Amino acid sequence: MSYEPPSYGAQPTTEPEGIPVCPRHPDRVSYVRCQRCGRPTCGECQRPAAVGIQCVDCVNEAQRAMPVQRTAFGGKVQAGGRPIVTYAIIAITALTFLLQFAVPGLQRELLYAGILTGSEPWRMLTAALLHSQGMIFHILFNMYLLYAIGGMLEPLLGRARFLALYILSAIGGSVAVLWLEDPRVAVIGASGAVFGLFGALLIIMRQRRVNYTGILVTVAINLVLGFIPGFNISWQAHVGGLIVGLAMGAIFAYTPAGPRRATLQWAGIAVVVAALLVLTYLGWIMLPSRYLG
Repeated sequence: MSYEPPSYGAQPTTEPEGIPVCPRHPDRVSYVRCQRCGRPTCGECQRPAAVGIQCVDCVNEAQRAMPVQRTAFGGKVQAGGRPIVTYAIIAITALTFLLQFAVPGLQRELLYAGILTGSEPWRMLTAALLHSQGMIFHILFNMYLLYAIGGMLEPLLGRARFLALYILSAIGGSVAVLWLEDPRVAVIGASGAVFGLFGALLIIMRQRRVNYTGILVTVAINLVLGFIPGFNISWQAHVGGLIVGLAMGAIFAYTPAGPRRATLQWAGIAVVVAALLVLTYLGWIMLPSRYLG
């Protein structure tokens, strides 16, 4: 009599052969098959298609193969077209405004003055999140303009380009304050960033041959208000933000379409960043000679 030792290798399956299971979830039996690849797909992996059901893998593959739709200025077309970045900036700015009342000293820690450039340069951006606590119209007016112009520009430019425009315009306003204002004078507000949006919108409307007289008049009126005593408006921030916005608007509007458009646009944005860095450095090192010499 022969003896065969028990096998400790593969264990016999407990499921009959031929029962279809989901490739992503082998423990789930599924008699529903993907209309594209024919594999079984469980309820979690099923995606409704024009005809029948497709599995999640086939849907993802089809989305990757689909060409990305672009706007006339190179921005990615977003489903629904909602200006998410605009809404986010408004929410963050509104929250910061409330925190100015709840957190003592917050405004002092985030405002910008030229004399603080060398030690705390981040204030050149954080000042755009602050607004006057004694004048609610300040934040309401800026956020209304951001909502109105952002709702037009963000879908055209795409989220990344729009965010770059807003941030660099805010910094551009601070750079102008560094060069044109007494370095001991503190400034707050998103006006420089908003004027950057105005500047970009002017260039884009001109490039598309749309009547921009109304926008031009609005910009001119707000610039003039900055020079009237008693309004306590930083015209320097307005001018700086506007110049940056005009420059970036020209980059977005006049970069030729083609496969290299995005690369050229971001290269242009890098040039704007470099120019702001150089102007900030020169403005800082020249402060003693301009105000103490």
